[in-house]
Amino acid sequence: MSVWVLKIIKMDLKKLEQTANLIRQDIIGMLLEAKSGHSAGPLGMADVFTAIYFGDVIKHDPKKPEWEERDRIVLSNGHICPVLYATLAHAGYFPVEELKTLRKLGTRLQGHPHYGVLPGIESTSGPLAQGLSQAVGMGIAFKMDKKKNQVICLTGDGEQDEGQIWEAVMLAGKLKMDNLTQIIDRNNIQIDGFTEDVMPLESLEDKYEAFGWHVIEVNGHNIEKIIDAINMSKAIFEKPVVIIAHTIPGKGVEFMEFDFKWHGMPPNKEQADIALKQLRTLGGKITSEHE
Repeated sequence: MSVWVLKIIKMDLKKLEQTANLIRQDIIGMLLEAKSGHSAGPLGMADVFTAIYFGDVIKHDPKKPEWEERDRIVLSNGHICPVLYATLAHAGYFPVEELKTLRKLGTRLQGHPHYGVLPGIESTSGPLAQGLSQAVGMGIAFKMDKKKNQVICLTGDGEQDEGQIWEAVMLAGKLKMDNLTQIIDRNNIQIDGFTEDVMPLESLEDKYEAFGWHVIEVNGHNIEKIIDAINMSKAIFEKPVVIIAHTIPGKGVEFMEFDFKWHGMPPNKEQADIALKQLRTLGGKITSEHE
């Protein structure tokens, strides 16, 4: 590979990293404005969402959100929706300025995504674990119609405590659904504490392999590796794929990182100012609606 090609790739990755940083800044601003919502999960998943929507790994068109050939992105752990909203806005699905309406009366940006209200939202989520079942249903429909659309379902690791997850996992394995990819946010926290204290999950890899899934583990903050993992998932035949993305809850904000108390808590003005200062230092000077 020539030097100039490597340089272009490096520049593109830098742009993706800057986009993820900007999304994190907007998440902080949205939560501050709303005075409610979840902080740790959305910040931790910014790199994954950037890879999905800006990494050229899915078929989608912000100008035609109902395009039949689009791939479907299902957010099952809907409480991390600030990262989805910020990503969709920067991808061009709706104005970035609308992010300021998160959780306000009459907003399209509800506390959990609501299908049919906002462009780019493929499912309604609230109660945990239902998203994977919805994604399996979508994948079955595409198979019946002989369509090539892919379905990506994002779930939390605390969500793996739910029985409905494993019902969907069994069915997808039985049907050898190679058009389905699940991405688990493996940040090791949930609302009541650390996942391994609340309900031990390991070994997730062994469990999913036992149910007939192909497992890929990845650093959830290495955008290049995330893109590679999603592309690899498309090359797996006759098996659904689960990507276990190891992430840091509260990524980019020092006082939030690894602290489960930030699972469902927004920052106040002083905390938001500190968080934004840290993120701008990490990402360089990037224009944000919440500057």
